Amino acid sequence: MESWLKISCLLCIFGFLRELRPSEPYHAEILMGEWYHVTQDEVNRSVYPVGTYSYLALLIFVFLITDLLRYKPVIIANAITGICIWGTLIWTTTLSGLQAVEVFYGFYQAGEVAYYSYIYAKVDKQYYPRVTSHTRAAMFVGKLVAGILAQLVIGMKWMNYKQLFYISVSSQVAALLWAFFLPKVEKSLYFHNRSEAIEGGTKVEGSNLEKGSEQPSTEEANQEKKVPAWQLLWFHFRSAYTNALVIQWSLWYAISLAGFLQITTYMQVVWKSFENEPTIAWNGAVDVALTLLSAVFALLAGYFHAGRLSTRSSLLSMALLSVLEGGCVLLSCWTADIYLSYLGYVLYGGLFAFTITVASSELASSLEEDSFALVFGFNTFVGLLLQCILTFVVVSEKANLNLNVFQQFSVYAFYFIVIGVVYSIAVILQYIWSISKKPKAIQEAN
Repeated sequence: MESWLKISCLLCIFGFLRELRPSEPYHAEILMGEWYHVTQDEVNRSVYPVGTYSYLALLIFVFLITDLLRYKPVIIANAITGICIWGTLIWTTTLSGLQAVEVFYGFYQAGEVAYYSYIYAKVDKQYYPRVTSHTRAAMFVGKLVAGILAQLVIGMKWMNYKQLFYISVSSQVAALLWAFFLPKVEKSLYFHNRSEAIEGGTKVEGSNLEKGSEQPSTEEANQEKKVPAWQLLWFHFRSAYTNALVIQWSLWYAISLAGFLQITTYMQVVWKSFENEPTIAWNGAVDVALTLLSAVFALLAGYFHAGRLSTRSSLLSMALLSVLEGGCVLLSCWTADIYLSYLGYVLYGGLFAFTITVASSELASSLEEDSFALVFGFNTFVGLLLQCILTFVVVSEKANLNLNVFQQFSVYAFYFIVIGVVYSIAVILQYIWSISKKPKAIQEAN
C-alpha cells in the first residue's frame, strides 16, 4: 500500500470512530428526560448557548495551537475531551454540570480542525483531492452508522436513551487508542514551516536547494531563513481578503454556516415540543436520511457546478436555494405534524450540503493553495460570531424577546429567506450595471 493511502486510511478510521456517537440524535431527548434536573427551557436557553460561546472563544486558539503542536497532540487531546464529555454526561445531573460539559464540547468541535488539516501536512499536494474526499467520507460513514445504531437500539428497546452514552464514550476511547498509531508530523504550515521567503507575493521553498547546484551564500541564507509565523499568517490573510471574490463567497459561507449551526443545535428541542410526539422518537432515522441526502447533494454540487456555471450564476442559484432553505425550515416549525417537521429538516440539510459545497468550491478556486486552512478557519469564526449574535438575540432571555422554540425557528427561516432575497437583488443589480456600461465602452472605443 502506498504511504499516502496508508496514512489516509489510518486517519479515516479515527474519523469514523470519533463520529460513532449514537447518543447525538437523541441528545436533547436525553437531557430533557428523567435523568437530569433541568427543564426544557433551561436546556434551550442555559445549556446549549454555552457550547456556542465556547466554540467561538476556542476556535482561533485551537487553530493556532494545532499548528504549533503539529496536529497529532491536538487529535489525541480531542479524543480525550470526547471521553470527558460523554463520561461526565453519564454521571452528572445538574445544570452546572451540563454547562461544564458544553464548555468541553466547544473544544471538541473546534478540534475538528486538527483532523481535517493533519492529512495535508503528511501527504503530497497531488493527493489533496483524494484524501479530502476520504476524510470527509469517513465522517459521513461514522454519522450514518451512529444513526442506524441509535434507531435500532431505541426502536428494539434494547437500551434506554441515556445508555447510548456508554456506546458514545466507548467509541471515543477507541478513537483515543487509535490516535496513538497516527504518524508524527514533522512540519506545519505556520510555526514549523519549511524554509520559505515571501518576496513580492511569492514563496520560495528551501527544498529547491536539494538539487545540488551551489548558490551564493547570501542567497542560500535568505532561502533558508525561516519565515515568522505571524508574517506568514498576515501574508495569507491579506492576499486572500483583498480578493473581491474571496470576500463575496466568504460572507456567504459564514452567513449560511451560522444558520445551519443554529438549526442543527436546537432542532431536537423543537421535536421535543410537539404535542403529538411519537412513542418512539425517529431522530436516529432522520439523522441517517439527512446524512445520506447531504452526501448525495454534495456530490451533485461538485458534478453540476464544476465548470458549468459562472460566478454570477452560482451566486444567483445560491440565493434561490437560500429561499428554499428558509421554506424547509418553516415547514419544520409551522406544521403540527412531527413527521412533516422531520421532512423539512432533512430537505434543509440536503440543500445546505449543496450550497456549502458550491461556496467552498468557489472559495478554493479563488485562493492560494496554502491559505485554505486559514481562510476556512476564519470564515468559520465569523460564522460562529454570527451564530452567537443569533443566540443572544433570539434565544437568550437578556434580549427580552421571550420567543418560544417554534417562534425562534420562524426567525431562522426568515433569516435564510431575507439573505436569499438580498443576494438575488444584488446579483440582478450587478448584472444591470454591467449591461449599462457596455454601450458606453463601445462608444468610447469608437
